[in-house]
Amino acid sequence: MQRDTFVVKQSFLQWLHKRSNPGLIVNLCFLTVLVFSTLLTWREVVVLEEAYISSQRNHLDTVASSLDRQLQNSVDRMLLFRQGMRDAIQTPLAFDVLENAVSRFNAVRMLPTWQLAVDKQRTLPINGVSDAFVEKTTILNRDAERISHEISAALEVGYLLRLASSRARTEARVIYVSRAGFFISTDTPEQAGDITSRYYHLVTQSWFTQQSERNNRARAVRWFISTPSSWTNDERTITASVPIYFDHYWYGVVAMDFALNTMQRLLADATEDRTEGEYQLYDTRLNMIATSAHAGNPVNHFDERETAQIAHAIENDTGGGIRLGSRFVSWERLDHFDGVVLRIHTLHEGVQDDFGSISIVLALLWALFTAMLLISWLVIRRMASNMYTLQHSLQWQAWHDPLTRLNNRGALFDRAKILAETCRQKSLPFSVIQIDLDHFKNINDRFGHQAGDKVLSHTAGLIASALRKNDVAGRVGGEEFCVVLPGIGLGEARGVADRIRCRINSKEILVKKSTTLRISASLGVSSADEAGNYDFEQLQSIADARLYQAKQTGRNRVVWRDQDRK
Repeated sequence: MQRDTFVVKQSFLQWLHKRSNPGLIVNLCFLTVLVFSTLLTWREVVVLEEAYISSQRNHLDTVASSLDRQLQNSVDRMLLFRQGMRDAIQTPLAFDVLENAVSRFNAVRMLPTWQLAVDKQRTLPINGVSDAFVEKTTILNRDAERISHEISAALEVGYLLRLASSRARTEARVIYVSRAGFFISTDTPEQAGDITSRYYHLVTQSWFTQQSERNNRARAVRWFISTPSSWTNDERTITASVPIYFDHYWYGVVAMDFALNTMQRLLADATEDRTEGEYQLYDTRLNMIATSAHAGNPVNHFDERETAQIAHAIENDTGGGIRLGSRFVSWERLDHFDGVVLRIHTLHEGVQDDFGSISIVLALLWALFTAMLLISWLVIRRMASNMYTLQHSLQWQAWHDPLTRLNNRGALFDRAKILAETCRQKSLPFSVIQIDLDHFKNINDRFGHQAGDKVLSHTAGLIASALRKNDVAGRVGGEEFCVVLPGIGLGEARGVADRIRCRINSKEILVKKSTTLRISASLGVSSADEAGNYDFEQLQSIADARLYQAKQTGRNRVVWRDQDRK
């Protein structure tokens, strides 16, 4: 039982020795640490990126909300004008001044241009064109049953528009344009000759034509970029308009014009406390309206591909962010303006802010940790390699004879017992050869121990060269060797022994300068197939006894059976 346990233990140690590699283990450990440290760093980068995007969205949301609040005041006033116009149409005031104005309209309605002014200090005048002009245009209609109520209502709303024009305001102009051939405006023309061309210009604008029942069924506020005209000093304007309907009839449109410099000022007011990044205001077609970039600073522009990417992203969501090269662009749609606000944050700005500083510190810490890890890996790997080499050397010295580089006596016996047990279990032959050099003592006496060591080393090489890969050879005494032949029977073992004897005897060994020596050896052979005995020590003892028989019968020969067996 103890011998079986020993055999198993030796087999496991040999297997572990062959497969254990400290360098590989060290590499795997440090690679694992590097991977986990990189994953943890990456996780922090992801968290930091999410915080950065959230911060950009919060900043933009604040600006968009501020801009929305400023525009909401104007939109609310425009809706108030629309409601006032509808109420006045539904319930006209029974004032003589209003009835007189309606009577004057009936008197001038055939004129090419006309103007009704009740009190220019309190209300705005009505500017109109003739019936003939209205009849030539399909979108216009001067309904005989509704025109009197609309004229009266327009004069009432003109009072509200006068109040709006007398206060500090953001809009450049507030105007009501009727399909019945007239308009009232906070910038009323001084000369009546301008009325026809101005009215024609107004009713052909998109903000007017797109408010029909077919184009705006929801009757909501719509935003447009108006074309330049002489009445706006040939400048483009942003126009908000809303239709006026009563009793399922489209009377006209209330509109507000905003100059581009006004939108620029509103955006600047909204971004007053936001110094990082550039904010840009766009319409629905991504035409830039205003930017927060200060004079002298470059404005961020987008090429066609980048503009298409932004348009696609905006189409799918009311707010979000997208990376464009070294820039991060976040956007937010406005509630009271048919457009979007963009915030452009460049890489240079990102590096300078808090998130950039944290990212740089995080990258430096990861680089420092990785560098220290690599240095530690090199040092420990070198130490492990040296220890493995030392362990391997000590282990080799414990198992081998340092002079002949063959197995020593203990290692040979251990391995031979394992091989003998394996052959017994598999019913394979198992043989042992015992070898002893002839007259070796005379060599030491004549030429010295250094010459004897050369002879032993040379003989060990000759023995090893005559064996198979699975055979085991070892030095078991001063000039005595033993060879274990698993899987070989007595007859084949005799042939191996004779081959070893011939090799030893055929070689001359240089023992000193100009002095060579030819040696011989006596060999004894035993095999388990003689008596079915696989006990190595007994087989080795039998082979040793036959070796001495070879010496007694003349040396330089092989004895493979007892002398009493012929």
